[in-house]
Amino acid sequence: MVRVNTHYQKLQAGYLFPEVQRRIKAFSAEHPEADLIRLGIGDVTEPLPAACRDAMATALEAMGTGTGFHGYGPEQGYHWLRQTIVQHDYQQRGCPIEADEIFISDGSKCDTSNILDILGDDNRIAVTDPVYPVYVDANVMAGHTGPADDQGRYSGLQYLPLTADNDFCAPLPAPPVDLVYLCFPNNPTGAVATRAQLQRWVDYARSHGALILFDAAYEAFIQDPELPHSIFEIPGARDCAIEFRSFSKNAGFTGTRCAFTVVPKTLTGHTRDGDAVSLWQLWGRRQSTKFNGVGYVVQRGAEAVYSPAGQAQVAQLVKVYMKNAAVIRQQLQGLGLAVYGGQHAPYVWVKTPDSMGSWQFFDQLLNGAHVVGTPGIGFGAAGEGYLRLSAFNSRAQVEAAMARIAQCRLQ
Repeated sequence: MVRVNTHYQKLQAGYLFPEVQRRIKAFSAEHPEADLIRLGIGDVTEPLPAACRDAMATALEAMGTGTGFHGYGPEQGYHWLRQTIVQHDYQQRGCPIEADEIFISDGSKCDTSNILDILGDDNRIAVTDPVYPVYVDANVMAGHTGPADDQGRYSGLQYLPLTADNDFCAPLPAPPVDLVYLCFPNNPTGAVATRAQLQRWVDYARSHGALILFDAAYEAFIQDPELPHSIFEIPGARDCAIEFRSFSKNAGFTGTRCAFTVVPKTLTGHTRDGDAVSLWQLWGRRQSTKFNGVGYVVQRGAEAVYSPAGQAQVAQLVKVYMKNAAVIRQQLQGLGLAVYGGQHAPYVWVKTPDSMGSWQFFDQLLNGAHVVGTPGIGFGAAGEGYLRLSAFNSRAQVEAAMARIAQCRLQ
């Protein structure tokens, strides 16, 4: 008899985004004439930067030659890409990161889940609420939690509330934990952390022997030069943090797939007997065993992100999406709604009107305005009463969506 991983049965009925798609599909079947504007799932819409396309085209041509063909590459990524990342994303910001501490992958979503492969089953874990659902579901699948309660919170996890009252920056865990998931700029709330706030987290992690799993997938959208882009800008972070980055949102690689994880060599975990073990070595072994690396052509495209032309083109993409976010903020505030985020992140976190539930507001916009958002309750119990809107779309579509919402609200 084949046994299954019964921890999957503890998962909620449907992962958030498939449930959103299910409702869209049902609506579209009933209203095939409806022209939906999608501001829900955070998928980019603008084309890949020309610098990246040109680099990949050149690499693809080389793959058709005997001298330029590349088969299996290093599982950790080609050195030339790792070195380029270190130079531009870390050394220029004063971060003490080395090239072989960069691990190229096919997505930060994958890495934030896969990192659990090298961590123990008995860690005390803290997540924010609301939270990017992958952090929670990956731990459920790995057997790190008990069942969920009637609010969707799993026993075995400590939930740290993100609210308007704390500016969507979670309080430090009490009682102490071993693992903390942080995401800044935050998905879903769009909040950003200051240097002082991150320093408190690093100090906490070091004093309690904890590990911070820091998701910085949206760092390119930070507009204030005084705000940190990396946890490694904070003194002491090399001893307590792993960082996840992606090319998906800044350079439009959602359909191309390339990201990286930073694991410092100085970072250690411990066996049950208390012996120190290098997490860098464990992650390298994990990747070498379970991953064959990102394709050569894609890595050349990622390298081009850091070329002068690539940097200018990525900056323009970020500008487009952040202008969209500003339009969403301004228009919804003009309707009298409480709005957060959208200033250093491509997400706008909207308080639902009249104490309306998240799914109720989602359905109202879907049916009344033909606009798709993401219900806040799907990100956790504390997300009830909110809706996330994404700035990833064309300016024309964003402006049309806001006009529809205004009409819908006036009816």
